[in-house]
Amino acid sequence: MDRDRFPIDPWRLIQTEYSTEDLGVTESLFAVGNGFLGMRANNAEGRTAHEHGTFVNGLHETWKIRHAEQAYGFAEVGQAMVNAPDSKVMRLYVDDEPLSVAESDVLSYERSLDFREGVLRRELLWLTPSGKRVKVTASRMVSFPERHLAVMTLEVTVLDADAPLTISCQLLNRQDGEDEYDGAVETGKELNDPRTAGRVTERVFLPRKHWQDGDRSVLSYEVANSGMTLALAADHVIETSNDYSVEKYIDGDIAKNVFAIDARQGDPVRITKLVSYHSSRTTPTRELIDRCRRTLDRIKAAGVAAQYTKQREWLAEFWARSDVEIPGHPDVQQAVRWNLFQLAQASARADGLGVPAKGLTGNGYSGHYFWDTEIYVVPFLSYTSPLWARNALRIRERMLPAARDRAKKLNEAGALFPWRTINGEEASAYYAAGTAQYHINADVTYALAKFIDATGDIDFLCNGAIDIAVETARMWLSLGFWRWNGEDRFEIHGVTGPDEYATVVNNNLFTNVMARFNLRYAVQALKRLERDRPEAYERTVKRLELRSTEPTDWERAADAMAIPYSESLQIHPQDSEFLEREVWDLEATPENRKPLMLHFHPLVIYRFQVLKQADVVLALFLQGDEFTLEEKLADFNYYDPLTTSDSSLSKIVQSIIAAEVGYQDLALDYFHDTVFVDLEDRHGNTSDGVHVAAAGGVWNALVSGFGGMRDHDGVLTFDPRLPKQWPELRYRLTWRGTRMLVVLSTTAMRVSVLDGENPVSFLVRGEQFEVGPGGDLEIPLPDQGPILAGRPVQHRGYRRDDGTLMEPTAAQRDEE
Repeated sequence: MDRDRFPIDPWRLIQTEYSTEDLGVTESLFAVGNGFLGMRANNAEGRTAHEHGTFVNGLHETWKIRHAEQAYGFAEVGQAMVNAPDSKVMRLYVDDEPLSVAESDVLSYERSLDFREGVLRRELLWLTPSGKRVKVTASRMVSFPERHLAVMTLEVTVLDADAPLTISCQLLNRQDGEDEYDGAVETGKELNDPRTAGRVTERVFLPRKHWQDGDRSVLSYEVANSGMTLALAADHVIETSNDYSVEKYIDGDIAKNVFAIDARQGDPVRITKLVSYHSSRTTPTRELIDRCRRTLDRIKAAGVAAQYTKQREWLAEFWARSDVEIPGHPDVQQAVRWNLFQLAQASARADGLGVPAKGLTGNGYSGHYFWDTEIYVVPFLSYTSPLWARNALRIRERMLPAARDRAKKLNEAGALFPWRTINGEEASAYYAAGTAQYHINADVTYALAKFIDATGDIDFLCNGAIDIAVETARMWLSLGFWRWNGEDRFEIHGVTGPDEYATVVNNNLFTNVMARFNLRYAVQALKRLERDRPEAYERTVKRLELRSTEPTDWERAADAMAIPYSESLQIHPQDSEFLEREVWDLEATPENRKPLMLHFHPLVIYRFQVLKQADVVLALFLQGDEFTLEEKLADFNYYDPLTTSDSSLSKIVQSIIAAEVGYQDLALDYFHDTVFVDLEDRHGNTSDGVHVAAAGGVWNALVSGFGGMRDHDGVLTFDPRLPKQWPELRYRLTWRGTRMLVVLSTTAMRVSVLDGENPVSFLVRGEQFEVGPGGDLEIPLPDQGPILAGRPVQHRGYRRDDGTLMEPTAAQRDEE
């Protein structure tokens, strides 16, 4: 990062110079949100932008997918998050000349996002064409305590003259973020980038009721095809001793409250805009308008200052549960806190909605929910803010009816969750890298298991979440089949693992290992209910028509699950045929041909041993108790040189396993790549929104990678790997209602109970410990685990089990 332009501050992200060259990136980095409502960091003037963006979680449009070649069971309904009407606009004119940061003479500029206050601020000094200096301060806050509220302010002071001011506060319905001033900044991005969102070209929002009353403006809409409804309302408060007048205008797509002020030199004008958004899949707009009205009435009665106080208090509690400290490295500390803050902004008030891949900072991936949430975000929530994790899992419970229908369509029992979705229906039009990723079922069950283990919340299981474990287990049993090869073996064919550079394969190791976990967990969860909550167990058996033989069948399939292994290479092949492919020579691939997915047809990539993201290595982390340290080292040595890390999720697990097996310098390098993936736009698509799962991965890399925390089968264990460059690592965990602080140094690990009435038992490198309420325990550490120099390199001369030679091959033809 350019530290002159983005100076280091442990609790803020700061920008000291405006530029249109990275406008899309900074719009994402400085966005504010709460999990329900998100606003990109567009200038209050509402002019030049990469993309104007205001997003309401779950607010989407649908359309019929038109496949070039149709086949039975293909996804039928496309879905995309749509740009909600924009309430950020507060246009400023001095002497009837507009402020436009991209074009005006700006003498000084600073913008900051404060992680402890949850407020975006911008302060600039503008020299108008007539030579007047104008101080302009703007702030924007999306409230965490008040889910449906945003607060914006604009304060203007003419420093050295009197001048007429006009401030036009607007609610503006844009079409997919379009700029009515044609001020969009060209990005030069690849048109075939699958990470970007498609645009809905037809009319999205159909106007319904709109009105103005006093300083309040109201707009409401129905989404054309999905039928969703939305209402937004804004109140305006002006504070000034100057004379002013107000004009108003409203129609179906715009509402204006225009303040004309006779500003005296040095006499400030401050306008506060309170905005409420409400949306629904079933509620008529008239009721949503009433909800907006009640929100604003309550906020005005309490006072605006109280909202900032509540926001600070809310975030103080969040950081007390979630902060991770790295003393002596302020640049990394700033980046870590920015990432953790993104997790709060993406999930805190989702309240039973999903967590989009880009949160609410942009419309990348069309605002879809993926497996990313369950693997990288829910664990963070489970160990720091369990209620948020519970809420994030509820959407999967509500998706079960659609998942059951999807399983039937694919000729399977139980339920099959969609690969990408907003409304619960499969939205992936490319089945090979989408629908075929059946591991989504096991990923959802994994997240459920982590939540139950971390919280002990068996009530959540009893109230319906057990259905997730049972129905996903049923799907695996019907998808797989038995094969005799000297012994019974349960195989799963025709699936795609996390690595999307190898699709529709047999016995993908990650899928099979996670399916085995899924089957066993369903059995364990049912036994737990039968033992501890017999009435809930009986209701579950009746509701799901559970046959007495099913758990036994699941256990048998799990025990016989096919786990690929190569005796000659002493590694786990990624799938049954993986080693039959040629080996891609990554070292010989020029940087201008990366990422591979943007420069090679999928069929070219599918013929080679090359990975988009760590696949086997992810299994080594999530199911680490199923592999020995020697197996982990052998697998990591083989797959790391084959991994392009074209996915932002890859280096997370590469860092975690590198730390575990001993490549500690490499682990730190991979961690730095992840913690700065958005702040330095390392994948070139931060302009479409931040990578929320990568932010969750930052926490996983710190706590599970360097902190060495695992909790297989509900047993909390630690095996730390503190980087030699760090004097200390401090992180918080909440384990079954008890909040702990873990401090890791080069010679010891200290565990302190900060809050809670229950003692916590855990293992450190196999030795049992317990710390009680108010307790503090220091455990000496003789070392930080094994140390291996360098990094794995791509070996030549490997031989397959049949004796044939494997040599890296240049996949691309020479450029002419």
